[in-house]
Amino acid sequence: MKRLLCASLLLTAMTTVPAFATEGGVGRSITGLQAASYSGLVPPTPGWNWQLGYAYYSGDISGSKEVPLSGGGSSLGLNAEFQLASAVGMYIWNTKPSSWNFASMVELPFAYVGATADLQLGQLRASKHDSDTGLYDMTFVPVIASHHFSQTQHMSLALYIEAPTGDYTKGNLANTSLNTWVFTPTVGYTQLFDQGSLEWSTTAGVDFYTKDNATNYQNGSVFHLDSLLVKRFPTGWGIGAVGGWIYQIDKDTGPLADRLNGFKGRAVSLGPMVNYLKKWQGGQVEFSLRWLHEFDVKNRTQGNPALLSATISL
Repeated sequence: MKRLLCASLLLTAMTTVPAFATEGGVGRSITGLQAASYSGLVPPTPGWNWQLGYAYYSGDISGSKEVPLSGGGSSLGLNAEFQLASAVGMYIWNTKPSSWNFASMVELPFAYVGATADLQLGQLRASKHDSDTGLYDMTFVPVIASHHFSQTQHMSLALYIEAPTGDYTKGNLANTSLNTWVFTPTVGYTQLFDQGSLEWSTTAGVDFYTKDNATNYQNGSVFHLDSLLVKRFPTGWGIGAVGGWIYQIDKDTGPLADRLNGFKGRAVSLGPMVNYLKKWQGGQVEFSLRWLHEFDVKNRTQGNPALLSATISL
């Protein structure tokens, strides 16, 4: 059980869906996908833990809305599709028993990114499609610090660092990189009820982007709050609900962003989730699936994020 709890923090790392940054109407974070089981808890058992996952997102912005594109320029509307396969490793430090313990994490993501945009030149208007596949921007977490208030209350503090390790070409609609560094200070909290079978976990963070020097576009900082409530049963099944809220704190800046009045975005999502835990002698695997619907969306693509993960402990 202790090894399985680390899946929450692994999941937090792998929920960076390939996107076009806020200059492409999406961003590093997708509503509801940062919510993670046991997000406030680093388990005490030292050593490596691993998780594989697959995330899918498809969304669009109305053709009546001008959208800044990741490769530069703008379009009237945007349809985007993202698929992300991730391998995440977390190393739990060997520390003396106390109310604090620590871990470090790295994520290796591979992505498919597809985009269709309506481009206009004078009186001419045409639709253009582009796609790209390959290594996406990697995420590193030097230190995750977890504080245990009690057996049922836990909090974690971490700084997620996303590096522009993917491929980026100015002028392309689809890139497997944001072409920026992203720094995300994050707080997680977990509260357990009913002898641990009922869990409420919440994750909050702020994405701070460096400037995209290729397009002279500076994304504004983005706050995100994600939460889940799940009930687990002796049969191994668990059911619950998950939701997320994204709100851009300050405006984007740069020549194009200024023309679009800062292109500040927001979004809300809600949806169900289901878990299944299977144990055997010497190991276990937990599968988790969630689906969400976005609404109250402004200056971002609107769609239905989905995430499937499998955590194996041997």
